[in-house]
Amino acid sequence: MAPVSSAVLLVDCPDAKGLVASISRFLFEHGANILDAAEHRDNERGRFFMRVEFDLDGFDVAHAAFAPAFQPLVDRFSIDYRLEYAADRPKTAIFVSRYEHCLVDLLYRHRTGELRCDVPLIVSNHEDARPLAAFHGIPFHYVPVTPATKAAAEAATVSLLDAHGIELIVLARYMQVLSAAFVARYPRRIINVHHSFLPAFTGARPYHAAFDRGVKLIGATAHYVTDVLDEGPIIEQDVARVSHRDQIEDLVGKGRDVEKVVLSRAVRWHLDHRVLVSAHKTIVFD
Repeated sequence: MAPVSSAVLLVDCPDAKGLVASISRFLFEHGANILDAAEHRDNERGRFFMRVEFDLDGFDVAHAAFAPAFQPLVDRFSIDYRLEYAADRPKTAIFVSRYEHCLVDLLYRHRTGELRCDVPLIVSNHEDARPLAAFHGIPFHYVPVTPATKAAAEAATVSLLDAHGIELIVLARYMQVLSAAFVARYPRRIINVHHSFLPAFTGARPYHAAFDRGVKLIGATAHYVTDVLDEGPIIEQDVARVSHRDQIEDLVGKGRDVEKVVLSRAVRWHLDHRVLVSAHKTIVFD
């Protein structure tokens, strides 16, 4: 976990000689001590990606002054970048339906400090998770959804999110398809877990489809949500082995263990500013 007095610089630009040296020199000349650095080059697209974490103790560029100070490098190398501060705690909303295993895992990790964020509310289209939210002292908002009320329900949800200044939405087995308009409000800020190893077995009943095909591995996928169902950039995946002896309920049980781990990893990496999206893929710096 990054020190609270650190910042993370994420870089995405065309590959060029001198990039690493120039960025490192900029940080050095302004008093930064680099704590961690990772790089990646996309050979097919000729793009360069970098994550630099540095200590703010002694760094002489204030937050508001960073953009103009860094602009000469932006112009020279055509850099797209983000600067994130470890002290910031993004306000995060968790959406859930009836399956609570992912929610339980997220709330435990949040309570122990593994997930550096604030969770001001939990939103659900069912009442099942209300006692769990109460146990953790988090306000629970029941927003029922039917085909006839979907637009009104989304409008009510948006009002809730705006009122709490939500920056990240985590779909912890929230079994509703979000509208394109809703997704567009939170680009690359909605993380979903899908209970299959995408791109295989998309849709609502992937374990049943996997059982019908007699697969030997089942998996789960955490991804950013886009307006195309189950096709957003993938952040994390994992698998569990199954056999002909397993029935559908066995696949579901084993799959739930994978789902919660995959989702928590994706959320943690997003909060730690380790994920860059490029085209339809992610670069996840370990």
